[in-house]
Amino acid sequence: MKKPKVLQVAAIETTVQHLLYPLMERLRQEGYEVHVACSPGPRAPALEREGYRMHAVPIARRLLALSHFKALWMLFALMRKERFDVVHAHTPAAAALARIAAKLARVPHIFYTAHGFYFHDRMQPAPYRLILWVERWLGRCCTDQLFSQSREDVQTALRERIVLPERVHWIGNGVETQCFVQARADEALRRELGIQSDEKVIGFIGRLVREKGVVELMQALAQVRRVLPQTKLLVIGEALQSDRDSRAKTDIARLIRSLELKDAIVFTGHRDDIPQLLKCMHIFALPSHREGMPRSILEAMAAGLPVVVTDIRGCREEVVDGLTGRLVPVGDAAALGRALLELLQDPAKARRMGQEGQRRAIEQFDERLALDRQMHVYHQQMQRSS
Repeated sequence: MKKPKVLQVAAIETTVQHLLYPLMERLRQEGYEVHVACSPGPRAPALEREGYRMHAVPIARRLLALSHFKALWMLFALMRKERFDVVHAHTPAAAALARIAAKLARVPHIFYTAHGFYFHDRMQPAPYRLILWVERWLGRCCTDQLFSQSREDVQTALRERIVLPERVHWIGNGVETQCFVQARADEALRRELGIQSDEKVIGFIGRLVREKGVVELMQALAQVRRVLPQTKLLVIGEALQSDRDSRAKTDIARLIRSLELKDAIVFTGHRDDIPQLLKCMHIFALPSHREGMPRSILEAMAAGLPVVVTDIRGCREEVVDGLTGRLVPVGDAAALGRALLELLQDPAKARRMGQEGQRRAIEQFDERLALDRQMHVYHQQMQRSS
């Protein structure tokens, strides 16, 4: 029997490696031939050796780019040549191009995962309406099944009539919880990072851009250190070449100098030992301006950390305020600082929140649950077309 052919499409290889890989593995285990189209990157040869068919298609992450016409043609030509049974699109710009190309190439099944709709409640009315109109058009004309990680986005898709109700599926988000549960604190790693045994550590994982709330986090750290000077911030991540916020790195460096935080922040860049790094932290913070369903929060919860995050879509679905962590207003550095201080000054409360968060992550946000929901739709659609 011929294997069903699936093409996963994302703008950059980082998304493939960190977000799509578990789905790709599950698809392959269940008998699908998995192809990937994304901008070329260093991870492609390793994925090829694992048995995935990689197709280099340069896709700009910004919504408006002349290069999109070339990417659209390359995707269309690839889909016509390979005759995929399913095209599964991810990330805003890539998802728009892939769905249009799949419709033109007459792919039988077009799936789209909303990792967080690009329009959001803090956007100005005009761009909000424009992007919503585009999502509606794509949803009605070029989308057979819409997967949403967020329950809020499911309600938005139904309320705004982006697709028909029977085509919307809540899948949630998840991580491999046990690898974070079982990780152990490593004093050697703390020493490598320059963290002293008596220092409290606030952790952050994400891209170094303004929309991740990095500026507010630096300001909050300065506020915390006025009360608890033995506090450090551990920053895991870096700015990507494809990020639109090209000045953020310079502005962050200037802010660190002005707030005299040079010795209070440890920048690690990209790391693969996230479970061990989380065990070096006392609190995890993610003060983003917008999110879909962030995995970093789920990883921190699975590791047993209390979390302080902004009260936005996705974050408030993962975190229960007062039980597993704290929700603070977007852009409010003072409120962020107060929440961090509250937990740093009350270790017993922080420990209880971490334990509750870990329980919630295991019960509701294990990776297998999200994959099971997606595979149910895949199998259902394949049976209908067989």
